[in-house]
Amino acid sequence: MIKGISSINSLFKLALLGIFILGLNLTSNSQYAPAALKPGSTAISMDSNIFIDWATKCEIKRGWRNISHKDSGYTSIGDSISATGKAGENGVISLGDSGIAICQFSKPIVNGKGWDFAVFENTFDDRFLELAFVEVSSDGWRYFRFPSHSLSDTSTQTGAFGITEPENINNLAGKYRYGFGVPFDIDELPDYKDLNKQSITHIKIIDVVGSLLSPFAGYDTAGRKVNDPWPTPWPSGGFDLDAIGVIHQLSLSISPSSSKIIRIKGPNPIKEGQKIIITEPLEGQNIITIQNAIGHVTKSMQLDAKSVEIDASELPTGIFIVSLKSEFGNYFYRGLKL
Repeated sequence: MIKGISSINSLFKLALLGIFILGLNLTSNSQYAPAALKPGSTAISMDSNIFIDWATKCEIKRGWRNISHKDSGYTSIGDSISATGKAGENGVISLGDSGIAICQFSKPIVNGKGWDFAVFENTFDDRFLELAFVEVSSDGWRYFRFPSHSLSDTSTQTGAFGITEPENINNLAGKYRYGFGVPFDIDELPDYKDLNKQSITHIKIIDVVGSLLSPFAGYDTAGRKVNDPWPTPWPSGGFDLDAIGVIHQLSLSISPSSSKIIRIKGPNPIKEGQKIIITEPLEGQNIITIQNAIGHVTKSMQLDAKSVEIDASELPTGIFIVSLKSEFGNYFYRGLKL
């Protein structure tokens, strides 16, 4: 009798173990947020009041209509203005196979609570998805890619008008249809030494191509090929960037608790050809230091003058800090160079 009970217990434990292992497998193959407006979707409407700003400038490097036949030429729909402003207002820019867009903003994006920005594409259907990688930079030349995931089947190439299930896609721009942005949270990026998460000045959008041919394929964080409609050998081929909406943005004002602020005449933000003038408090010997957004000193000078002019060419692009050290104390000014 006891032996029989022991056998039943063993079988019960084995069954529980099997259920546990099955649960692990189901978890490992779990899918991501569904299409816009469905329960659990992370899509954000372009009309949401969560957006406080939009991209103001964008540089484009056109991609191929068909990267495997480069005599097909480049895509041609849209221009750099198309990716600026609110989604739905200025058209779209078609990046083409491996095309790139680098967008800038009136003020840097910061790592706030939850989503920090969203990328909009113009697909007309919840399952016709043209995808792109997203990278950010705080200095305009070192970029860091968001971890991305594609669970789409890679045994067969998705055709030019093929479908992609949004539940299989995570952290890739283009996951949602026209009018709905794919949100990104800066917290999901590792703490890179050369990335200031509180001063994101540039966002790079890179078409994934979508081809399963190894020379042209794009890969997600796990090393899986990203399968999306390909080839798309038209003037409007590849990822179509509509807009980038800002959710959390840096305030250029100094904290009210700080009373030692340099009095400076000049524009803020500042552009090339403009200048700022420090008029006070300049008494005796002064040490003036200029730093970029990640704290690197770009210029330092010691002088004795009643006023100091600093040309925009002497300032780093993006957020900059001018500090003044004198016998009367330390003073600071924070500005933005476009």
